[in-house]
Amino acid sequence: MLGSFWTALVGRESLIATDNTWGLLAVMCLSVFFSIWLEQKYKWASRVSGAIIALILAMIMANVGIIPVSCDLYDNIVWDIIVPMAIPMLLLQCNLKRIWSETGRLLVIFLLGAAGTVAGAFIAYFALKGAFGNAQDLAKVAVMMTGSYIGGGVNFAAMASQYAAGGDITAAATVADNLLMAGYFFVLIAFAGAGFMRRHFRHPLIDEVEAGSGREDAQTQAAAFWSRKDISLRDIALNVAFSVTIVFVSRLIAGIFSGLSGDGAFMNFVVRFLGSQYVWITTLSVLVATFASRRVEELHGSQEIGTYLIYLFLFVIGVPANIYTVVTKSPLLLVLTGTMVVVNMLFCFIGAKLLKFNLEDAIIASNANIGGPTTAAGMAISQGWRDLVGPAMLIGTLGYVIGNYMATLVAIALGL
Repeated sequence: MLGSFWTALVGRESLIATDNTWGLLAVMCLSVFFSIWLEQKYKWASRVSGAIIALILAMIMANVGIIPVSCDLYDNIVWDIIVPMAIPMLLLQCNLKRIWSETGRLLVIFLLGAAGTVAGAFIAYFALKGAFGNAQDLAKVAVMMTGSYIGGGVNFAAMASQYAAGGDITAAATVADNLLMAGYFFVLIAFAGAGFMRRHFRHPLIDEVEAGSGREDAQTQAAAFWSRKDISLRDIALNVAFSVTIVFVSRLIAGIFSGLSGDGAFMNFVVRFLGSQYVWITTLSVLVATFASRRVEELHGSQEIGTYLIYLFLFVIGVPANIYTVVTKSPLLLVLTGTMVVVNMLFCFIGAKLLKFNLEDAIIASNANIGGPTTAAGMAISQGWRDLVGPAMLIGTLGYVIGNYMATLVAIALGL
């Protein structure tokens, strides 16, 4: 109906034409800036998250006909160029040698949680595929959320791009995920104060904070963690050059494997797994981060630039989403994401109990799986658990690495 209105008024389906790349780019970049500004300025926006704000803005503008639902900017630039470019920059923090040596018990529980995420994906998929109707779309969501609930948004973006998830279903999954996150973080914080949990787990860091020590240091760490970072023109040039080169080489290698042919389940697995550009983007980026760590430590801006590019992706996935589809599909997807999160938490907390680890270890490890490194470090900071801030960041960044691998395995198992 609105499309007909704009056709009568300006002679096209949307106010901004599909070939008006600069106009669409301006809308996209301004919307992303506005979302980030709101998230960092207002508590309500921080709870909603800049990601969901950007998605909602795009969805509204597309549904009322201000911007088109499909164009070269979205399909050929953001999906095909921006998303692959973001991932190498975000993976530059993944020095495996440092992760193995500095994370200790937290790493063990994190890996248990990752196994729980995979198990939860299978349980939720087979429980819901009949009610959902479109099993293939549900499988794509399970794959995207497997990547996200082991690593983070970078893995969600990679899997959405790899398996060409439709705009409606991707937006619905994002809405469901963000609705779930608010309750999930509340539960984790509640666990820290729950008498039942304290009776069954050791909790030395909680005791330390409640005794009055550590809070001032935690606030100092928070200020340092979120402080402005230096960045030079050389940093920007090297970040972009590194990212583009990694993607180029990864596509070459993936193309070689995807061109292979052969019979048998094993050969089919090899072709599909090693034929994924994101498997090679992940592998090559981590090799650089691990074996050229001194050079990487001198490079600034990788996380900031990579995260900004992911925000552009989050805007674009909201564009083709039909509001009716999002509203009707999100409740079932909320059940799927909820199931995956519950199973993850069971693996983390039962594992911590059996291994006699601390309650704080289980809370932060699960957070690093489901929320990613920044939310895990942020929770450790906010609770005054200063000894877990660094390890939380490290295991969270490890999730960026294994998230793409595990999600790809889940996709193959589900027939994608």
